[in-house]
Amino acid sequence: MPVFGRKGSSVHVQEMLRAMRRLGHEPALYCARVGGEPPADLADVPVVERRIHGAAGAERERDTADAAAELALAAIADGCDLVYERYALFSEAAAVVARTADVPSVLEVNAPLVEEQARHRVLDDRAGAERATRASLQAASTAVCVSGPVEDWAREQGAPRTIVLPNGVDVDRFAPAAHAPTDRPTIAFVGTLKPWHGVDRLLEAAAGLPLRLLVVGDGPEGAALRERAERLDLEVEFTGAVEPSAIPELLARADVAAAPYPGGEEDYFSPLKVFEYLAAGLPVVASATGQLPILLRDGVTGVLVPPGDVEALRAALAELIDDPAARRRMGAAARAEAVREHDWRRVAQAALDAATGASAHPLEVAS
Repeated sequence: MPVFGRKGSSVHVQEMLRAMRRLGHEPALYCARVGGEPPADLADVPVVERRIHGAAGAERERDTADAAAELALAAIADGCDLVYERYALFSEAAAVVARTADVPSVLEVNAPLVEEQARHRVLDDRAGAERATRASLQAASTAVCVSGPVEDWAREQGAPRTIVLPNGVDVDRFAPAAHAPTDRPTIAFVGTLKPWHGVDRLLEAAAGLPLRLLVVGDGPEGAALRERAERLDLEVEFTGAVEPSAIPELLARADVAAAPYPGGEEDYFSPLKVFEYLAAGLPVVASATGQLPILLRDGVTGVLVPPGDVEALRAALAELIDDPAARRRMGAAARAEAVREHDWRRVAQAALDAATGASAHPLEVAS
């Protein structure tokens, strides 16, 4: 994962760095892949990079484990007060920290990666990956899990100390925008154009409705989705991949946002886009799957529909298109909830408190 990249995982790391700094801490970044140039506000974060070598398969997996251990030892040698790690395959960094230093560690768990890797990509040494996972989960001061299903999985791996802490949003960068009345509201989607995001269903649901679609992102389904939009005679703007810094301005053009997940066995996610939609003051039409029925209040901050149900999705969009007052009411409630519950600073503080107990003292954080 490139830390200074465009993926949701990259954005997550960047936002935690920002939040820790705003809380008065001094994070330093220890990573296997920096990626591109850092955003201007993170350009002065100290960075230690140890690239992973070897072709895909056993050789690369072994070097991944070596890199994680070396980075953990470097962080300890540099005198950090706490190690905050994003769980990665073959990393035993939390266990290394526990064995070599008297500092707390947080292991942030976003997904059951062993299962994901085996199902979607290549996993040569599954036993080794499972062993490293158990070692880190059992050694970390606390495992911060983005959803209840992820916490259940972490506990199954032997994690003795866990909390559920969903993702967050920068409520200063994402903010509501004033909109002129329009007879064709704009519906926004942000994300990678892959099957499990359900953009094909969004296009089908939009057919025949008086709306515009704004699709932000790119991916392997991009060409097929553009062709489908043309066949359906839809008014769609496909932006392609954009820098994370461009997302707030794009969402400011929208009236409604969509998260049309088809549902399935991977419903453990905590989607960053939905938190960004809320902070932007947008009512959210989303599938009632995974964490979304907990995150969104049906009829208050958005509208929930059955996963994969195109007709229900169309009806929800039509309802909001026809009711500007409802859009404004839901958007205001969405913004208020984002500010109250989902600010990244709140997320970061809760994670640090879980590992150390509430503390007023700034920390040297290795991330």
